Amino acid sequence: MSCSEQSKKDAADFFLKANQSFVQKNYTEALRLYDEAIDKNPEFSDAYLNKGLCLLKLNRPADAYEVLTEAIKVDPSFVQANLVRAETALVLGKLIDADNDLRVIEKEYKDSSRFFLVRGNLSDAKGQPSLSISDYDRALQLDKANVEALVNRGAIYYKQGDIVLAQKDFKDALAIRPSQIEALNNLGLIAIHENKLDDAVNMFDRILNLNPANAFALNNKGYAYLKLGKLEEASKLIDRSLDIDPRNGYALRNMGIYYQKSGQADKALIEFKKAIDIAEPVDELYGLTGKLLLEKNDKVAACKIWKQGIVLKDPIAIAEFEKNCK
Repeated sequence: MSCSEQSKKDAADFFLKANQSFVQKNYTEALRLYDEAIDKNPEFSDAYLNKGLCLLKLNRPADAYEVLTEAIKVDPSFVQANLVRAETALVLGKLIDADNDLRVIEKEYKDSSRFFLVRGNLSDAKGQPSLSISDYDRALQLDKANVEALVNRGAIYYKQGDIVLAQKDFKDALAIRPSQIEALNNLGLIAIHENKLDDAVNMFDRILNLNPANAFALNNKGYAYLKLGKLEEASKLIDRSLDIDPRNGYALRNMGIYYQKSGQADKALIEFKKAIDIAEPVDELYGLTGKLLLEKNDKVAACKIWKQGIVLKDPIAIAEFEKNCK
């Protein structure tokens, strides 16, 4: 056996061992073994692809993107690497790069549910919900069990206020995968919206049984408790959520609501302003902040914050500005 043939055989052995570690979720060991395979055979495109997938599991998308680019350099016809690189580009906010990769492989993937899922995600990131829904529809035509397509389509329906369609998608997703966290979380939020607070708490508890450190479920359960009047239990949950994710605007808003309900207006205002400083959309934040400022007899500041809230279509801000600032 020649040296080259021996190297390729060794690379294949490392690759198979790496795949075993990957399946066992031992991603650090899998990464080491993929590197060994690539070292033995630098033209091993499958090893680059799987190394990229491994890096994504290790939450290293920038490194994954570089490795996937190497896979495509080694084998320009390796369309699977383009698809994974497009997904990775989306994570990194590289929308043009994701679009370019998807265009390259569009013909080869015309019957791929996953392709339409990724393209739907791209359209959503671009702020094109109708195109996104169309692609999710196609993904589900090709694979009725595409849970991510159901959840992502449901999330768009939810944002558009179509609660019935959103609820159906989330429930269909859970029928396929009962542990789907986003579906559970969104059904919990819908239950809060419908004032079915015990149902909401049940949904968030299902998430916390799977992952006790899920910051969103902790915060949302806390919000349900605020609505139930269980203020101290609510504050503990929201506080735990903020320990895990200090920049969750919704958790900061909810902590502000807790302080407001507890008669601590100054502390409430501090939390509301922290949420505003993050500069991410948070439902009712500007409306609630303005109401608190008005209670403190600062009508000028209240009207200013409500005016900002109108741009974000905050319903409380719109109503309060109309009532107090004309």
